[in-house]
Amino acid sequence: MKLKVYTLDGKETGRELELPSEIFGVEPNEHVVYLAVKQYLANQRQGTAKSKERSELSGSTRKLHRQKGTGGSRKGDINSPTFRGGARVFGPRPRNHSFRLNKKVKSLARKSALSSLYADGAIRIIEDFGLDAPKTGALKQIIANQGMTASKTMFITADYDMNLVRSSRNLPKTSVCAAKDLNTYELLNANHLLIAENAVAKIRETFA
Repeated sequence: MKLKVYTLDGKETGRELELPSEIFGVEPNEHVVYLAVKQYLANQRQGTAKSKERSELSGSTRKLHRQKGTGGSRKGDINSPTFRGGARVFGPRPRNHSFRLNKKVKSLARKSALSSLYADGAIRIIEDFGLDAPKTGALKQIIANQGMTASKTMFITADYDMNLVRSSRNLPKTSVCAAKDLNTYELLNANHLLIAENAVAKIRETFA
């Protein structure tokens, strides 16, 4: 499994890079991908939704009228859920929505996502680069040179690059991630991956 290496100007360097088949060439498993995405989204939930139940309201507890003889329905106090402003039956309470997945399941999900992107021809290897300071214009030009301005693009770097991260903040379709922090949801959310040449070895080291 080889991919050509491109320059920051979008031209071929004449070199090819071998990709590990155990990461980019596995048979995608849709179910583990679903579980990984479900876990990611569940872990993002704050779980702070709360509504008051009957015992938590401060309204009067007086019975509105006698039980029989009025010709109307039976009524308790004003806090009844059937009245406007009353309590809510079985309302939401603060809870933790997160759950855990086995390491092997999460690893297979990432490999499945990377393999799908490779099969779709959505991965491009570019030569190593860095920015001396946060420069949104410079990063935007790199993306334009690769012909990916109309799609969601994700940069994968070997290590965390703060200048690159800050440069991408004003580009709504661009994200930056270090190789060791890759997750299935963000991989599937990208249309194209731009992987730095030295990040491939880091991916192999982390996920192989």
